[in-house]
Amino acid sequence: MRTKNAIRVVQLLLLAGLFAILVDGTFAQAPAQQAAPSPTAADDETQTTAQPSPSPTPHPPPRVVSVTGNLELDDIIELRIDHLEKWDENEKNDAAKLVPYINGRAIKGNYPEELHIDRGRIIYHLEIIDDNKEVWTDLLGAPSGLRRPVTLSVGLEDGSAFDSVHEKDNPLTLTVISPVYGLIALLVIGITLVLLLWLVRTTNIIREPGLPPAPGKRRPYNLGRAQMAFWFFLIYASYTAIWLITSALDTITASLLALMGISASTALGEAMIDNGKDTTRTNQFQDLTAEKQALEQNITETQAQLDSFDATSTSAVDQSNREALSRQLLDSRTRIGQIDQQLRTLNLQQTAPASAGFLRDVLSDSSGYSFHRFQIFAWTIVLGIIFVSSVYNNLTMPEFSTTLLGLMGLSAGTYIGFKFPEQK
Repeated sequence: MRTKNAIRVVQLLLLAGLFAILVDGTFAQAPAQQAAPSPTAADDETQTTAQPSPSPTPHPPPRVVSVTGNLELDDIIELRIDHLEKWDENEKNDAAKLVPYINGRAIKGNYPEELHIDRGRIIYHLEIIDDNKEVWTDLLGAPSGLRRPVTLSVGLEDGSAFDSVHEKDNPLTLTVISPVYGLIALLVIGITLVLLLWLVRTTNIIREPGLPPAPGKRRPYNLGRAQMAFWFFLIYASYTAIWLITSALDTITASLLALMGISASTALGEAMIDNGKDTTRTNQFQDLTAEKQALEQNITETQAQLDSFDATSTSAVDQSNREALSRQLLDSRTRIGQIDQQLRTLNLQQTAPASAGFLRDVLSDSSGYSFHRFQIFAWTIVLGIIFVSSVYNNLTMPEFSTTLLGLMGLSAGTYIGFKFPEQK
C-alpha cells in the first residue's frame, strides 16, 4: 500500500514539473512573436519599391582601328574609328572638333576635311598653320632620314587622345621628306654646289679681278666675294630644304636680309676701293708715260740746239746758252730716270701676285696676315654654323639680333677701313 502511494507521489511530481516546463516555454515565445509581427501587404509593396533599378551598360570608348593614306605634311589621310557615333551622341562631344594626335601631341586647328560619323570615318588634310607650327617643327625638325616612326590617334584639342591600334608597339611611318622631291632637290643643290666649286677653281668669280699674273697662274681669292658666295649657297640650300619639308615659301627673315646686305656692301666697298686704286694707278701711269715722251722730245730738240752752236766760239752769249742747254738736257735725263723708276714700281703693283691658297689669300694682304681680315672671316664661320643649326633643328631661317648684326657691320667696316691703305 505504501509502495503504491509512493509511486503516485512520484507521478504527480513528474506531471507538475512537465507542466511548469510547458508554461515557461509559452511565455518565452510570446514576446518574440510580438517583436517580429508578420509582414503586411503594405510592407511587401514598400520593400518592392526600395529595391534599386539596374544601371545601363556604358558604351565602349572610341578607338582608332585603321589609317589609310600617306602620313605626310600637306597630304590626306583617312581614319576609321569604332564607336564614334555613340561617342558623338553625348552633347559634350563634337566630332567636328577632333584633331590628329601624333606622338601624343595635338595638331591644333587641323580639323576634319570630311566627317562620316555613322560609318566611323574621318578624313584629314594635314597642314601646318600658326596654331600647330611648333608641333610640326618638333615632328619634322632634325631629320635623320626620309621617314621616322610615330604614333597616331585623334582627340579633342583640350582633351586626350582616343585609344589607337597605332601605339608604340605598332607605330606608323611619318614621311619627313618625299623621296621623289627629295632626290630632285638633292640633285639641284648638288649640281649647284659642283658648278660653284668649278667656277671658283677655274675662273675669277671670287678672285681678284684682272688678268692672270702669269700663264697657268690664278689671281688671289677675294675675301669680300668669298663671303658673298658663302652666304649665297647657305641661304639657297636652306631655303630649298625648308620648302621641301614644310612647303613654306616666305622664310627669308628681315635680319637675314640685313646680313646679306652687310655681306654685299663689304664686297661692293672692297671693289670700289680696288677700282679706285686701279683708276689712280692707270691715270698715274698714263701721266708719267706722257711726261716721259715729252721729255724725250725735249731732249732731242735740246740736243739739236746744243749741236748747232759753234764749239770754237768764245762769245759769252754762246757760252751761256750752251751751259743752259746742257743743264736742261741733264735735268730732262734725270727726270726720265725718275719716271722710269716710278713706271717700274707701278708695273710691279699692277701685276697681282699669284694665288697662294684660299686661306692665305683671304687672311693676308701685301704685308702678311691681317687681324681685321681674320676677324671678319671668323665671325662669318660662327654665324654660318648658327645658321645651319637653326635650319636643321627648327626648319626656319634664324633671326639674328640687332646687336649681332651690328657686330658684323663693325667687322665689315673695319675691314673696309683697312682696305684703303692696302696695296693690291
